[in-house]
Amino acid sequence: KLEKVERVNHNVAHFRFKLPNETDVAGLPVASCVMFRANITKDGNTQEVIRPYTPTSLEKAQGYVDFVIKDYPNGTMSRHVHSLKVGDTIDIKGPFEKYNWEKKPVNEVGMIAGGTGITPMLQLLRKVFSPESSDKSSKFTLIFANISEQDILFKDELDGYAKTHSDRFKVIYVLDSPIGSNWSGVTGYITKELLKENLPQPDVESSITFVCGPPPMMEAVSGDKNPDKSQGTLRGYLKELGYIQDRVYKL
Repeated sequence: KLEKVERVNHNVAHFRFKLPNETDVAGLPVASCVMFRANITKDGNTQEVIRPYTPTSLEKAQGYVDFVIKDYPNGTMSRHVHSLKVGDTIDIKGPFEKYNWEKKPVNEVGMIAGGTGITPMLQLLRKVFSPESSDKSSKFTLIFANISEQDILFKDELDGYAKTHSDRFKVIYVLDSPIGSNWSGVTGYITKELLKENLPQPDVESSITFVCGPPPMMEAVSGDKNPDKSQGTLRGYLKELGYIQDRVYKL
């Protein structure tokens, strides 16, 4: 049941769904997603629509689970979720594990995210940089692409990690169309050169590079996932730079 909606920016909102009991925890392993399911009527036809979303609430949060969801003009599920009112319900099933960090931690992590593709990256960063985390050494480099400044989600939190854990976390912001002349980050799109300069090198054995974002970005960087959401072959810039399939994971 939808408990709260907060506008994040012009096309993104934060949704809090209440769990059946106040002491319930979603118990979502890092990194994982859930499936939203709804019967949606469009142009007179009703169909069952299923879409994956990554929770942004902490693993141990009690009584609720949070999501940050972008409203895409042609997104059947995202439009439906954004039309929900407090008190409305939606079917949520999961969790579906993507990459189990507990079982497969590595020393160096590259992260390439676009837009709301930041959510699975944030799931991992929150876990690793939480006070109770036993991981005190893994290093992370995040390349985060957006259209303009107002589209950068969780910027204060990310900048906080970069300040508090400056020896372990670095974030590089990339904007298509920065507004004004004060922008100090990268302008344009993610390039092969940007990846080469900042990510763990392809031959680092204890490393992984995570990629998550809109299909055009995925296609350019790593190749998109298969239609059935399996990993698909590694293509794009990472393949050209010499990365191997086992050290790249599409979230």
